Amino acid sequence: MRKSHPLRRVVLATAATVSGIVLLLSLKPASDPGAAQAAGAGAQAQEAAQGGAGAVVSGTMTGDAAQTQYGAVQVRITVVANKITKAEAVQAPKGGTSDQKTALAVPKLNAEVVAKQSANVDTVSGATYTSEGYKKSLQSAIDKANASAGSGQGQGSGSAQASGPFTGDAVQTQYGAVQVRITVAGGKITKAEAVQAPKGGTSDQKTALSVPKLNQEAVAAGSADIDSVSGATYTSEGYKKSLQSALDKAKAGTGASSGSGSGSGNAGAGAAQAKTVTGAVAQTQYGPVQVRITVAGKKITKAEAVQAPKGGTSDQKTALSVPKLNQEAVAAGSADIDSVSGATYTSEGYKKSLQSALDQAGG
Repeated sequence: MRKSHPLRRVVLATAATVSGIVLLLSLKPASDPGAAQAAGAGAQAQEAAQGGAGAVVSGTMTGDAAQTQYGAVQVRITVVANKITKAEAVQAPKGGTSDQKTALAVPKLNAEVVAKQSANVDTVSGATYTSEGYKKSLQSAIDKANASAGSGQGQGSGSAQASGPFTGDAVQTQYGAVQVRITVAGGKITKAEAVQAPKGGTSDQKTALSVPKLNQEAVAAGSADIDSVSGATYTSEGYKKSLQSALDKAKAGTGASSGSGSGSGNAGAGAAQAKTVTGAVAQTQYGPVQVRITVAGKKITKAEAVQAPKGGTSDQKTALSVPKLNQEAVAAGSADIDSVSGATYTSEGYKKSLQSALDQAGG
């Protein structure tokens, strides 16, 4: 028999070795544990960016009012299943050329928000200040939506979920400011009232006609989706905007121990650290009243009037009433205090601003 050539044996051995390696490689898993883990982490990151499992957010969020050179801009967005389905400006510059610029810019900005799903929208040429204010307020609304997602709170589109009093932002109308305060219990509006409404001349009649009806509808509907009162369109629209703002604050307060008391100045869950809150300005017949309170350990430790009527007899009435009102606010821990005889207007303005401060401390 012929002996195999040495070179032939080398070639055969090499071929066998290569075949074995190929076979081993074909038996190795397609992905190692590290690769699978990395893929899983990527999926989780994407899910978190979209709200996270179980953190679906739906509802209406109103951003903070952004002050511009020509007036305030405030944006409200409607979110459904983590997507912005609607954007609108509840406040925008008015008067003179501002009317044209607002009419030009706001619809474009609204449309871009829905298209881009972020505050990264283009500034509208010719309306730079309005655009910048819009984007700031929009970002604030988006931040509120993100905060609710992070806390696992799925907000309803209209119903208030917290408990306690909540005062909406004051809305300026052609005939004066409208501001609404609601009381919420068990996730329902149990009371609605206008703490500010147009006054003077025919406005008195329109306010007396419309506000009681609007209050009743707010309680019945449990939302700001209520009908305007015929003959009081401006007041009705202002009322609904302020009501929506109050509802937004109620939703933001869901699950928090603060804001659940009946007008009490809660400073947070068990927090003993003091904080100072300034209430909204309350306009009276003799001048504005504005109250600032210091809250610590869920109690009012100090109250003071940073604005009060001045001039003529107002000086005496202010000197008479404010110290008493300050003392009563601390003693009562709420805005449920008596008016000072002889200083009724100042007292009422004080209580309205005090309640506004308490609402902010509670929220």
